[in-house]
Amino acid sequence: MLVKVLIAAVLIVGGIVAFIATRPAEFSVSRSATTSAPPSAVFAQVNDFHKWDAWSPWAKRDPNMKTTHEGPASGVGAMYSWNGNKDVGEGRMTILESIPDELIRIKLEFIKPFAATNTTVFTFKPRNNGTEITWTMSGQNNFMAKAFQLVMSMDKIVGGDFEKGLAQMTAVAESAS
Repeated sequence: MLVKVLIAAVLIVGGIVAFIATRPAEFSVSRSATTSAPPSAVFAQVNDFHKWDAWSPWAKRDPNMKTTHEGPASGVGAMYSWNGNKDVGEGRMTILESIPDELIRIKLEFIKPFAATNTTVFTFKPRNNGTEITWTMSGQNNFMAKAFQLVMSMDKIVGGDFEKGLAQMTAVAESAS
């Protein structure tokens, strides 16, 4: 009887492990918003990490978060590091590509509560006297991330934050232009 129980347990655990292993190796979360601000006004909000506190949903979750800026004030090479409470963790962002009024590509490195490196891309497209902004984060799922996403998807974890951030960015860009 004990042998049958052990065999059943091994088969169940093996099945779960096999199922997790078949989950997607990559993820992508994307949100878009349209603003009446011109592409240059919205681009300026993202291209300069000093401006992120005005619209970033994470800055509002921890007003005591410690931040540092390195490299150029904006554009390629600009770096932003943060260390905050359990809601924001610790990490670093570096602008890798900056095409004025069109695209910004960022290397996003999480240190705490878990290590991960993702890519974040902002695109800016002129639309009817305004701008369509798209915010996308993509990355790789290791085995633990695949298992975690069985109960909670990355889209559910950060999608709402992207929506809040885009709404706040829109308000800031519209008042600045």
